[in-house]
Amino acid sequence: MMSDLSDLLLTPAEMAAVDAAAAASGIDSFSLMERAGSAIAAAVLRLHPGAQRFVVLCGPGNNGGDAYVAARHLQESGAALTLFHLGDPSRLKGDAARARAGCASQGQELGLYRPEPGDVVMDGLFGAGLGREVPAEVRALIGRVTDAGIPVLAIDLPSGLDGRTGKVLGAAFRAQNTITFMTRKPGHLLMPGRELCGHLEVFDIGIPARIVRAEAGGVIVENTPEAWKGVLPAEQLETHKYKRGHLVVFSGEADKTGAARMSAISGLKAGAGLVTIAAPGAAMVANAAHLTAIMLHPVDDKPQLEGWLADKRLQTFVLGPGFGIGDRARGFVSALAERHLVLDADGISSFKDDPDQLFALFKGEPRLVLTPHEGEFARLFPDIAGDDALGKVDKAVAAARRANAAIVYKGADTVIASPDGRALINTNAPAWLATAGSGDVLAGIIGGLLAQGLPAFEAAAAGVWLHGEAGQRAGKGLTAEDLAVEVRPL
Repeated sequence: MMSDLSDLLLTPAEMAAVDAAAAASGIDSFSLMERAGSAIAAAVLRLHPGAQRFVVLCGPGNNGGDAYVAARHLQESGAALTLFHLGDPSRLKGDAARARAGCASQGQELGLYRPEPGDVVMDGLFGAGLGREVPAEVRALIGRVTDAGIPVLAIDLPSGLDGRTGKVLGAAFRAQNTITFMTRKPGHLLMPGRELCGHLEVFDIGIPARIVRAEAGGVIVENTPEAWKGVLPAEQLETHKYKRGHLVVFSGEADKTGAARMSAISGLKAGAGLVTIAAPGAAMVANAAHLTAIMLHPVDDKPQLEGWLADKRLQTFVLGPGFGIGDRARGFVSALAERHLVLDADGISSFKDDPDQLFALFKGEPRLVLTPHEGEFARLFPDIAGDDALGKVDKAVAAARRANAAIVYKGADTVIASPDGRALINTNAPAWLATAGSGDVLAGIIGGLLAQGLPAFEAAAAGVWLHGEAGQRAGKGLTAEDLAVEVRPL
């Protein structure tokens, strides 16, 4: 196991460049394959000590070479083993051919495998190198293995999974365990890849970290504090509430005030110095009945808002939760064009008929954060959402560049993207965060961080991470109110 490179996510193309650079530096590439194969064999023996037969599936490339080495080690250990190959193994080249030559079992054609009770499948067909849909015979095999409930250990990635996007290319194995080398791929974290990989282990096979880091683009990484802690404001003894930022959250009408309150309390608990709910006059009483630490200010229309904005201390806003869709939302956003804004829910949907109207307001230094779920994303960016050639990271980055905004593309694999091309994949959010009002809490947390001076992208990323941590603390069965209570400052 390794940890030195645990922060990196390398695309398959970047990992191929690492392999090439390692070979160019004088490292024997077959020795790397030998280490990979021995790690796989050790893992499968550890994970499945009661297996009656190990079924090794060998593909036509280096993933298959790793599998041949693993098969040799399993044979030497005395394990029962059957090997099946895809295509003509005599056409293998380089390290893969050498690995096959060292394996006593020459194997059978892939289509001949029929699952039996007690089998454990070792999937070495494609790994991360697949860029097209799996062939029909592989699709049929995946179906047989899945139907039989045979446990699968995947080498690098479950075959049929795109290592860059996490998408299924026609069909893919659902692995209990996946063994990969040096670093993870985006496809290990993006859905549905994350689920299909099962338990993921990363093994160091001896490529120097300097080579790996030199070839890593560093554009896509996991969303952890390492990605944004460098911009956190220093805590100072001599401070006051305005130095910690004033966050304003807009409320909906009298019968739709709860969402704004959850955003407001979340922003306050995330560290904003003070928080005000700006509410229509008719909603003041409904809000006042539930607030103590949160202030209230009446704002009914755009002129009233513009008058209030003469106070230049008002720099950060959340608009959308429970606000309502329509002209009023669009007017308020236009009044806030020079301020920092988290636009969520109804605020996003208010621009579905003319997204460019929104994007034109926020030029220059990014100060807008958009927090769309799948449907809202498609309303603002229909062409990007509909491009099946793009993965979720690609879509989020394209949207961030178009909108000149930090994008929080929500879901089980939330992606946070910046207009400069950076992207983070979030992994700490529990499944039970998928509940009504959870997004209102997230918007408030991001707003609270923006109010404290974090740049838009870092505020969005840190907010998503804090949201996940709060969900972990609140536990299964949480409500949005429970979640807001568990928000902690950075």
